[in-house]
Amino acid sequence: MTIQIGLAGWGDHDELYLSGTKPGDKLAQYANHFPVVEVDSTFYAIQSRSRFQQWVDTTPSSLHFVVKAYSGMTGHQRGAQPDEAEQDAMFSAFREMLEPAMEAGRLKAALFQYPPWIQCDSENVRKLKYAKERMKGIPCALEFRHASWFSAEYRDKTLTFMEQEGWIHSVCDEPQAGAGSVPTVLKATAKEMTIVRFHGRNVQGWNQGSAPNWREVRYLYRYSEAELSEWREHLLQLQAESEHICVIFNNNSGGDAAHNAKQMMELLGQLRPDGKPPLEPPQPEAEQLTLF
Repeated sequence: MTIQIGLAGWGDHDELYLSGTKPGDKLAQYANHFPVVEVDSTFYAIQSRSRFQQWVDTTPSSLHFVVKAYSGMTGHQRGAQPDEAEQDAMFSAFREMLEPAMEAGRLKAALFQYPPWIQCDSENVRKLKYAKERMKGIPCALEFRHASWFSAEYRDKTLTFMEQEGWIHSVCDEPQAGAGSVPTVLKATAKEMTIVRFHGRNVQGWNQGSAPNWREVRYLYRYSEAELSEWREHLLQLQAESEHICVIFNNNSGGDAAHNAKQMMELLGQLRPDGKPPLEPPQPEAEQLTLF
């Protein structure tokens, strides 16, 4: 039984890397700090199989991947929706992309995060069933962004549906800002794993997705020591229901995710994958002195 902690993405956390580190070398250095990473670039475009193979080949076996589903697969695209043939092509390409991580035994889950306009109704339940069937054989996590799924009327039914369909629950800590956010529901739906994602608690910035600076404000939040300590107990509670807990800090807008993630590792008594204390800054490797 493990609790593994990591970040959403690896490009925005300068404090993890030595000065002058090239973008292509960052993931390998990231793996010294955390045992899991959420690949979020796949939300914007399905990457090639060879690109994912490179990520696997250039990182140690200790690093595992949570991979965000492409936006076209989760209904994020406005306007005309893809037809069945286009949907089939997207799912096939996404599955092919995941093969290197699957073959290496390093895929935690594909994360299907649905937008706030996907409400709890029969049509959207059908969409979830379709997605799960297309991803058969691949562990998949489900995250909602509309409060109706966990309303008093539907909460238990939603959790039962997820259990029956084999969805891993992606538990959220996020601002409580109306219908476009979900409460924290501390319940596992799969014995193998539960994912927990920390989005911050910036209520004012949460619903400003159309604002030009939304990336700078939506996830702008630093968790306090007291808030993280409370969540430590929640994680231990979830660990009693799932074999593995995968924790992703997504409060990236102000660069707070890496520090909060390392604080949580300390609270849990964990070391980094390279055996060092979580908050130790990166150090250049000592040069080996020789006579010649």
